[in-house]
Amino acid sequence: MNLYPLLRPLLFSLNPETAHELTLKLLNAAHQSGLAKLIYPTVQDNPVTVMGMIFKNPVGLAAGLDKNGDYIDALAALGFGFIEIGTVTPRPQPGNPKPRLFRLPDHQAIINRMGFNNLGIDHLLAQVKQSRYSGILGVNIGKNFDTPIDSAADDYLFGLRKAYTVASYITINISSPNTQNLRQLQQGDEIKKLISALKEEQLKLSQEHGRYVPLVLKIAPDLTTDEINHIAKLLLDFAVDGVIATNTTIARDMLGDHPLAQETGGLSGAPVKAKATAVVQNLAAELNGRCPIIAAGGIACAADAQEKIAAGASLVQVYTGLIYQGPELIASIANHFSHGPRG
Repeated sequence: MNLYPLLRPLLFSLNPETAHELTLKLLNAAHQSGLAKLIYPTVQDNPVTVMGMIFKNPVGLAAGLDKNGDYIDALAALGFGFIEIGTVTPRPQPGNPKPRLFRLPDHQAIINRMGFNNLGIDHLLAQVKQSRYSGILGVNIGKNFDTPIDSAADDYLFGLRKAYTVASYITINISSPNTQNLRQLQQGDEIKKLISALKEEQLKLSQEHGRYVPLVLKIAPDLTTDEINHIAKLLLDFAVDGVIATNTTIARDMLGDHPLAQETGGLSGAPVKAKATAVVQNLAAELNGRCPIIAAGGIACAADAQEKIAAGASLVQVYTGLIYQGPELIASIANHFSHGPRG
């Protein structure tokens, strides 16, 4: 029973941020009442092993939808093969001033400049511990907006230590365009120093806790070929466990003269699809299967997901496509892969 086409006009009549919060509350109510099993489509298991973990299917939720881990169980009921929560920072922060979220329905896109609004990592940890979800859970970590860029590693190390005991994998978000200077961490020696420090800490934590938690790097779609190649080399040199390609884009050329094109922030959805796929292809050529790629960006149907897998990804993540298509998107992609080869 697909109710989303009936609900979407109502949700889209609301302020985007209000609609976001209401949707999550409705999902939670459906889950807690037991209605979820009746109204959500059946998602077939199609196990895939990546980073030493078995994912029940290759379709994941991208970070950003549930920043605080407040809705893990409700989201899991949609049938995701894995869920990534966050981005979370060491200390709570309100994010950027509102309005900071904009829909572009003609382009099946969203512009956001949320700015890592979240309740802090201690709140997220408490929520994870209360949840009943036993699947693969990624925790996406970032730096606080007021932490100087030359001290950014301290925030990431803090987040890594905190999240290590509850996460299945940890994503290092250095590619959001909505925290000043953050993307600088993707370049030159900055990224080398950061990865080196995090991998060293990962080794210590694995010995201390007796379990190995993979580290994943999330990168932007706006990098040059040389920058992507540099990152690929570092991923291999430091044995980083995975890479997410990609975050949102700051490019606007694909929006033409749309009235919202001048809004600052990250653009997601259909307009970023080609850029994100090109980054996946570039990474795949450089990594040669030695570091798995999780693809995100413009996935709104099974064919879009198949395109990412064909480009070299092992897993996919959805976000904006989910806003426009609803929960049916997860089943349509996962069930498509269960009926044929992923590669």
